[in-house]
Amino acid sequence: MSSIPFLDLSRQTARLRSEILSALERVIDDNAFSSGPYVEGFEKAFAEYLGVPHVVAVNSGTSALHLIMRALDIGPGDEVIIPSWTFIATAWAPMYVGARPVFADVDPRTWQIAPEDVERKITRRTKAIIGVHIYGQTFDLDRLEQIARDRGIYLVEDAAQSHGALYRGRKTGTFGVVNAFSFYPTKNLGSMGEGGAVATFDEELAYRIRILRNHASPRRYEHVELGYNMRMTGFQGAVLSVKLKYLDEWNARRREIARMYREGIRNPLVEFQKEYPDSAGVYHIFAVRVRDGMRDRLKDYLAERGIGTGIYYPIPVHLQKPFREMGWKAGDLPETERLSKEILALPMFPELTDEEVNRVIDAVNGFGR
Repeated sequence: MSSIPFLDLSRQTARLRSEILSALERVIDDNAFSSGPYVEGFEKAFAEYLGVPHVVAVNSGTSALHLIMRALDIGPGDEVIIPSWTFIATAWAPMYVGARPVFADVDPRTWQIAPEDVERKITRRTKAIIGVHIYGQTFDLDRLEQIARDRGIYLVEDAAQSHGALYRGRKTGTFGVVNAFSFYPTKNLGSMGEGGAVATFDEELAYRIRILRNHASPRRYEHVELGYNMRMTGFQGAVLSVKLKYLDEWNARRREIARMYREGIRNPLVEFQKEYPDSAGVYHIFAVRVRDGMRDRLKDYLAERGIGTGIYYPIPVHLQKPFREMGWKAGDLPETERLSKEILALPMFPELTDEEVNRVIDAVNGFGR
C-alpha cells in the first residue's frame, strides 16, 4: 500500500505545469524579471480577489511584516503584541525596527490569540497588535478590532496562512489597517520560490510600502529614506497569477477534506480546533490536539502505517533562544506551551484523494485500541 504524504506539491505542479511554463516563457520573452508588468498584474488580480484597493507585492511574507512596521513608524521604545503560537517571522517584524514583541497566550479552544490576554498586556508603549489567523482559521476580529479602536493602536493581520478565509463574509487580510500575506510554496496560494504581499485600504501606507520595497526610491536614483530591496520577481508574479485562479477551488477541497476528518475521526484522545461563528476557514493546516501525552505516540503510529504528519509548532516562539534572552520563560504562556506538546497536523492538501483521507481517518481511529 502506498504511503500518504503530509504534503505533496508535485501533484499540483503536474496539473498546472504547461500553464505555468507558458507564463514563465512570457516573462522571459519580455525580459520582465524584477517587478514589472507580471508583478503588477498579480497585484491587481489579488486586490480584486480580496476586495481592497491596494496590494503591494514583495519578496516574502517576512518582508511584508517588516515593511508594515516601518510604514507605521513603529520603532525603539514601542511594543507590539503578538501570539507566540505562530511562525517566528511574526516576532521578527517588530524586532527588525527596534521594537519589543510582547507575547499573548491563546484561547484553548480556538488556538488563536486570546483577546483577554492582549488587553492585559497593553501598556502606554503598545503601538500595535499583530493577530495571526493560525492554520487558516480566523482569530476573533471583532474583539481585536474593538480593543485596537478603544486603545488607539493599530491592528495588523498576519494572513500568511489564511488566503481566502472569511470572517462574517469578508476575506481575511482586509480588516486591519494594513495586513501581510506570505506566498511560501506550501501556502494555500504558494509561489515557486518566495513571495509575499501587503494589502490595505490606506493609499498613503500603500505608497510608502511600495517605495520602501524599492530602495525607498520614488524615482530612479532618488532615495528618500532608508529603503530595502524587497521586490517580487516577475517569475513569481506570473506563477501566482496562474495559481490565483484556482485558489477558491483548492480551498473548497480543503474544506471538504476537513469535513471528512471532523465527521470521521471518533478517537476520544483527539480534539479539533474550534472555529469562530460566522467564519469559514481554509485549513492551511489540519491540526488535532492529542491528549494524555499521546501526541508523539500517535505520530509514530501513523508513520508506521505510511502516513505523514507535522508538528506546528514544537517550540513556541517565546521559548526560542532570542526571546528567552529577553526574559521570556517556560510557564509564561501556559496554553501555548500545552499546545506545543499536544498538536499534530494530519495530511492536508487539495489533491488528497477520498481514499487517502479515509485511510488517515481509519488509522487515527485505530490508535490506542
